[in-house]
Amino acid sequence: MNFSKPMIELVYEIRRTCPSDLKPSVKLANPELFDELRNYYFDSATAVNKALIKELFNLAGGEWAERLDNPTKNHPRQQVKVYRGQTVFEDKAPAKADSADERKNKTPKKMYRGRVVA
Repeated sequence: MNFSKPMIELVYEIRRTCPSDLKPSVKLANPELFDELRNYYFDSATAVNKALIKELFNLAGGEWAERLDNPTKNHPRQQVKVYRGQTVFEDKAPAKADSADERKNKTPKKMYRGRVVA
């Protein structure tokens, strides 16, 4: 896809305002950029980001603008991890709200010489 100057500026602005876990995938070299932005648009985008993404999709063309109108298909988000110079994409589990009891049970107990420490 050929990016025009307004589209490039919109991608930079979206990257600047998006959450930090999404920033590695919001770049012009990412072939899945529009799919990532579409998922972000429906999941958790703020009003400003939604407006920027909608404008970017309108500049991209008819097919992309139509995809924002239809939220039926939702792809799993991927997270970029770099380990010893190798880039790996892993599926990211959707975040769920935990209750206080579940968080308390999830925290590991501190052990010292084989005994639980408070």
